[in-house]
Amino acid sequence: MQRRGAGTLSTSDIGSRVLLQAWVRRRRDMGGLIFLDLRDRSGLAQVAVYPEAHPEVTAVLSVARAEWVIEVEGEVVARESPNAKMATGAVELLPDRAKILSPSDPPPFVPDAAGDAGEDTRLRYRYLDLRREELQHNLALRSEVTQAVRNYCHEHGFLEIETPMLTRSTPEGARDYLVPSRVHRGSFYALPQSPQIFKQILMVSGFERYLQIARCFRDEDLRADRQPEFTQIDLELSFVDEEDVIRLVEGLFQRVFPLAGIEPPREFPRLTYAEAMRRYGSDRPDLRFALEIIDLSDLLATSDFRAFSATVADGGVIRGFAVAGAAGASRKQVDGWVKVARRCGAAGALTLRRRDGEIQFQVKGVLNDEQLNATAEALGLEEGGLALIVAAPEATAAAALGALRLELAATYDLIPKGEHAFVWITEFPLFERDEKNDRWHSLHHPFTSPDPRDLELLASAPGKARSRAYDVVLNGMELGGGSIRIHEREIQSRVFELLGIDAEEAERRFGFLLEALRYGAPPHGGLALGLDRLVMMLVGADSIRDVIAFPKTASATCLMTAAPARVEQVQVEELGLALAAEAEPQEAD
Repeated sequence: MQRRGAGTLSTSDIGSRVLLQAWVRRRRDMGGLIFLDLRDRSGLAQVAVYPEAHPEVTAVLSVARAEWVIEVEGEVVARESPNAKMATGAVELLPDRAKILSPSDPPPFVPDAAGDAGEDTRLRYRYLDLRREELQHNLALRSEVTQAVRNYCHEHGFLEIETPMLTRSTPEGARDYLVPSRVHRGSFYALPQSPQIFKQILMVSGFERYLQIARCFRDEDLRADRQPEFTQIDLELSFVDEEDVIRLVEGLFQRVFPLAGIEPPREFPRLTYAEAMRRYGSDRPDLRFALEIIDLSDLLATSDFRAFSATVADGGVIRGFAVAGAAGASRKQVDGWVKVARRCGAAGALTLRRRDGEIQFQVKGVLNDEQLNATAEALGLEEGGLALIVAAPEATAAAALGALRLELAATYDLIPKGEHAFVWITEFPLFERDEKNDRWHSLHHPFTSPDPRDLELLASAPGKARSRAYDVVLNGMELGGGSIRIHEREIQSRVFELLGIDAEEAERRFGFLLEALRYGAPPHGGLALGLDRLVMMLVGADSIRDVIAFPKTASATCLMTAAPARVEQVQVEELGLALAAEAEPQEAD
């Protein structure tokens, strides 16, 4: 007798004998008649037990309760009262043989009602939470996506190659997870934050097209919806430019997104980094709604309002955007928006309203009628609308207005449901300035190639140099990013120097890469897509933890296994380590 999936039964099976092995989802006693809903990965099926027909089966199943694992064998028949809400609702199984495979204690929560349990409880009993139909669907789709990526890449000439999990620490950005070596006491491996250097080495090695579904690790400070270990779809290609990589990824999305019923455009719109920051205040803009930021600096630079004129005189900007129908916003709402702007470093945000035929600026008397009318026209402020205006240094104004744009879109329900807005962001700055430590940082990573048009700026104005980097964004979330890499040793050394990495340190940290670049390195580039984020967007999950089988909490702990945890003292001593008194290990919460 061949085992069948509970959710695979249909009217074509009527009259057939089948074997089901599954979990009891629900039990209903109807007098002497017992109904069991059985659940496995494929779905649900109803089992009807008639005591008079098969008393021995009734005796076996009379003790079965929710989450018990049972085996039943019998005939598939048509249901007298079909259930249209159930995929197998037209049929049921009449068993003539039954067996208890595994009983269950009363569960701390019922998987189908897991929403009634707190997230900590669900993570503590993750094996029960994973029985939920939603999570089973999410992880099944994740598997389909992974297979589709592999198929697509193999069709395009990629080789799947694994890179080391134990490697050298080359900290850049987030902290490494360190692994002490027992054999080489006092030395440490690091778990990879990315296979970046290894995949570039593979290009130097002549493999030309590399793929890896790569596990990566970052010891970051606590951040919502981030995981210390994550998975990325890692790609690298030789003899390509930005267009080649972009077209390849757009084709990959044509293969992957339809798995979730989403049809992406053949070509995605593109924005340069500068344009995205100016128009949307973000390098990962959500383009499902308008609220475009308008520059008002020229209009208001000479106004009598000192907050405006002084800002422009000091090199800052005046920018804002308008929201239709928001003129009636309360003082409490406006105060909340001001707090959002202040969290981003701005002094605040000012309102301009158009109602009852009048244009009203929050600070009375500082703008004349001509300036009021011109500002309203520039912003596209209509009757009944409200605009928010920020005066600040350019980066601060962008951050504040970008945050306010999202805030007001949510407040006024401006984000259309079921839409998917893809966009490429290109021409990122090569460096960003760390004013506190008086040094440059790579905006992406130090192996990103400068734009050839800006090579001369590396010596004179590195902050103005653009990179050959590109990110793909969906609905305001970065799905992945990449760049054309530096393949010339001289340019790589110049970039290290600008980052404050002198020749000795560069040799110590990246000597093997610099050496490899001496032996015929092809032009190459690539991209990494976050698999967890990608699947999260495909299924419309609210949390990245809903698409990972065994996620960590925001504090990087596993509640199911209680990791991280203490280890035996002998293990510590074998590694040649000693724990400082103030660093005594603590159990995970």
